[in-house]
Amino acid sequence: MVFKVLLGSLGLVLGASSAMATPLLIGTYTGGQSKGIYLYNFDDRTGHIDPHPAQVTAAENPSWLVLSTDHRLLYAVDENGEGGRDPVGRASAFRMDPASGRLTFINRMSSLGAEPTHAGLSKDGRYLFVANYAVSADPGGILSVLPVGKGGALEPVTQVKTYRASMVNPDRQASPHIHSVVSSPDGRFVFVQDLGGDRVYAYRYDPARRETPLSALRDQPFTEMPKGSGPRHLVFSRDGRHAYVTLEMSGQVAVLDHVDGRLTLRQTITLAPEGFAGKVGAAALHFSPDGRFLSVTDRGSDNHLLSFKVSPEDGSLQLVDRRAVEGDEPREFAFSPDGRFVLIANQRSHGIKVFRRDPVGGAVGQEVQTLNIDQASDIKFVAR
Repeated sequence: MVFKVLLGSLGLVLGASSAMATPLLIGTYTGGQSKGIYLYNFDDRTGHIDPHPAQVTAAENPSWLVLSTDHRLLYAVDENGEGGRDPVGRASAFRMDPASGRLTFINRMSSLGAEPTHAGLSKDGRYLFVANYAVSADPGGILSVLPVGKGGALEPVTQVKTYRASMVNPDRQASPHIHSVVSSPDGRFVFVQDLGGDRVYAYRYDPARRETPLSALRDQPFTEMPKGSGPRHLVFSRDGRHAYVTLEMSGQVAVLDHVDGRLTLRQTITLAPEGFAGKVGAAALHFSPDGRFLSVTDRGSDNHLLSFKVSPEDGSLQLVDRRAVEGDEPREFAFSPDGRFVLIANQRSHGIKVFRRDPVGGAVGQEVQTLNIDQASDIKFVAR
């Protein structure tokens, strides 16, 4: 009888322990020590990542990860290109256990482009849109559309979109460089950020056009961004009324109004402090879990995470916190599901930094942990 009680108590403890652990996926560049996609367990109470990975899934440069809405599928871009061990850009599909985060490989398809750096799923899960950055000027960056087939498997590319460079910066804008692709919250439109062309392109999404689901908006096919600014990543407010874009080359974040696929630039904010003369490189941006704050990373020699309060009236941004990332090249970051921690992937200093965060005021506080991992590039929580 006592033995049964002890076993029951142990089960309760183990159950409580399991309930406090959230699966955490980390994508990496694999030119050094990293092997692919890493699965860790994150302790929701303490903010600590178990340093022993629960699974390592071999992949070549899985630099960006995309979760399906039901957390049963994961897609990764294999950011390959000329000179690499695999010179072909690809996208990979995995089946995912939504409870543990463990991955099972499904298939892999060519993206028909070089250095695919970002991807997004259509809201209905029927297509994967892949942004091929393409370091080389020839042929330059393209957008690829891959249908999602039975069981989540990727099918060959059915649609490709090409672009033209702005040529403002002869070193970085001699060709298009597609850096991200994002659907509007309602799923009706798809937006493509071209760092090489200083434009955000807008498409109407129509799955009834099976092989060519994207068509350019006739009256406003793109929005011009400041010359030489280099648009990188875009996120939408929950209601879809506002979009926010990092301008990598100018080190800024832009605020745009959105109506039916049409964007209007309204505000730009410089991320580095006034008088800063070093190198800048705006990178990742994400909303806090409650949507009240937007945080943005600036790389180069600045290496800070900036947090802004979002106006509920007009979507404008007000700086509330500026925190050093305690590392080099903060390529990506993620908030814990409850907003009490923020995890930052410092690519060049080879680590994930975990910081406490005040979910009420938005400020980022003390460092909790450093997880050593080579060339971390993306972080995704598998929140239950």
